[in-house]
Amino acid sequence: MSASLWRRLTDLLSGRGGGAGPIPDDLWLRTLQNYSFLSQRPPDEQARLRELSARFVHDKEFHGAQGLVITDDMAVAVAAQACLPILNLGPAAQALDWYDDFVGIVMQPGEVLARREFTDETGVVHAYDEPLAGEAMDRGPVMLNWHDVARAGATAHEGYNLVVHEFVHKIDMRDGAPDGCPPLPAGFMGATGARQARQRWFEVLQPAYEEFREKSIIAQRFGGEPPWLDEYAAEAIGEFFAVACEAYFVNPQRFAQEFPTLTPLFDAFFLAGALDAQR
Repeated sequence: MSASLWRRLTDLLSGRGGGAGPIPDDLWLRTLQNYSFLSQRPPDEQARLRELSARFVHDKEFHGAQGLVITDDMAVAVAAQACLPILNLGPAAQALDWYDDFVGIVMQPGEVLARREFTDETGVVHAYDEPLAGEAMDRGPVMLNWHDVARAGATAHEGYNLVVHEFVHKIDMRDGAPDGCPPLPAGFMGATGARQARQRWFEVLQPAYEEFREKSIIAQRFGGEPPWLDEYAAEAIGEFFAVACEAYFVNPQRFAQEFPTLTPLFDAFFLAGALDAQR
């Protein structure tokens, strides 16, 4: 990404005192028009999302790879989707603390091939290329591909959203490896401590994951009906959590039908700030 473009973005959103100014009306309107799962949210949520997105763009650095030039629309599109999971996790500055372990966002035009290696039980090293739509690195940058980000409005009916997926991984990694359980607040779902909170989380998430994995295996091996969500969710419970969150945020009605036990669990975490405000 050119330095002149980055100055234009930061100038656009720089308010007095070095803070983030508001996203211009026309730019925000285009973002809502391109992603109906954003425009369908209540006006008060849209207003908070707009503020969070402005702060996000102000604080992060976007880098285009393979000649991709980052535009204002691209940066705000990523920011608005990335801020969905933290929208109700406290006031704006507090909510953005969930993403304070990194600055860089690398945008690829499309999927990339990553060279991987693993050693089998006999000690033989195997190398292979893995196609990646995106990647979230622990305490490192986030990689996204613009093709999938741009199509997020069209793929919401499938419950697919690359940005939400990778940024949920970031949230999950706040307390270590992405194991499918984010750091839970004190008293989560009536728990008396952190251990009990995690136990209650997995008492709901684990059975849902195992049921999904079984459906995926039946579909792949025996021609059964494929599950609604991307079968990549069957790879590990951490991936199941991220994939499920995609659908939870972009197609909540269908998600609630498919995963009735997960909706109240996710509500208890992702709507924590909103629920506290109602008390």
